[in-house]
Amino acid sequence: MIKVRNRQQRGHANHGWLDTYHTFSFADYYDPANMGFRALRVINEDFVQPSMGFGMHAHQDMEILTFVLEGALEHRDSMGNGSVIRPGDVQHMSAGTGVRHSEYNPSATDPVHLLQIWILPEKKGIEPSYDQRTFQNGNNKLKLVASHDANDGSLILHQDAKIFQGKLQKGATLSHELSPQRHAWLQVTRGGVKLNGIELHAGDGAAITSENELNIAAATQPENSEILLFDLA
Repeated sequence: MIKVRNRQQRGHANHGWLDTYHTFSFADYYDPANMGFRALRVINEDFVQPSMGFGMHAHQDMEILTFVLEGALEHRDSMGNGSVIRPGDVQHMSAGTGVRHSEYNPSATDPVHLLQIWILPEKKGIEPSYDQRTFQNGNNKLKLVASHDANDGSLILHQDAKIFQGKLQKGATLSHELSPQRHAWLQVTRGGVKLNGIELHAGDGAAITSENELNIAAATQPENSEILLFDLA
């Protein structure tokens, strides 16, 4: 079964410096029918204006991942980490027992477009940690970027989940098998795809249950298509 979460149905808030879309309930946006999916709790698509950002704030007991689609994002946290996240980078922060951090658009002229993902950890009270890596994603393949056991050089995730990035050239296809009792969420970040024949566009998501194989075909349009695929317990 595939249930589509249409991009136009997401929560939306425009704060001037931040234009943000919420796939699931977040902050002042509350939708009891969309509180998350399995361990996946937040998918926020954010557009941050130049020289603006999120001031220092606290998180606890959450696995937080950041994907920059366009521009750059500067990170600082109470663990002493500082970095700039760019397209191709994946940032993971385990908030655990508590961490404070800030994210800022260092450009004076260009906005930054990003996705922030929150995943519930397998247990509370984990020691906070931070990691960031650059992944070279081949065309028409799924690249594992985060997992519970850090397979294939992926970031370690404190949850029984695998996160894949995929880039498809126009007209290309790829597939992913789901083990029994596994679930998946597919988020389109660029372009458009057909998931088992169902058409999805950038910003759309899909909750997947009781499907043995996922067949993902890029739309026949000029730009390449990009996705995030979450394989979940």
